[in-house]
Amino acid sequence: MGTDNKIIGKLITLVPCTNEMWHEFYRKYVPDPLMDTTPYAYDYAKGEENFHKKMADATRKYFAILYEENVIGEVYLKHINAEDRSTRFGIALTDDSVKGKGLGTEAMQLIIGYAFHTLGFETIYAESVLRNTRSQYIMEKIGFVYTHEDDVFKYYKLERERTE
Repeated sequence: MGTDNKIIGKLITLVPCTNEMWHEFYRKYVPDPLMDTTPYAYDYAKGEENFHKKMADATRKYFAILYEENVIGEVYLKHINAEDRSTRFGIALTDDSVKGKGLGTEAMQLIIGYAFHTLGFETIYAESVLRNTRSQYIMEKIGFVYTHEDDVFKYYKLERERTE
């Protein structure tokens, strides 16, 4: 699956996110209106601050999603809990030009495999904004089970034994 901290798939590769990759992603990032309607403008200084803050958090692991050697997104594990062997995952793609090609689905499958088989997690949680039916469909397609919702999110859970 991986070499030199890379997680290699059929179409994409996940690599630990570097500062340069972080900025490359956010320079191209266009928020999905299903996720966030707040106007976004790239700001180098804010990007630097966010990168260093996120990388210093031991409960997170960030990967850049590479497609044809270009950064097209990020996928990450957050709220890593070694005690109960659980984590949450998140994913963001740069813009609509890379959606609908299976790249995000493959990134999700790769990070799930890494979380279960390399890091030894037993449970992965995820959430999706209520209006983001595309994300919900993909999570359910790869095995996540809907658990509940609130006014903003639908919540999902994937247990290791369901994937083996």
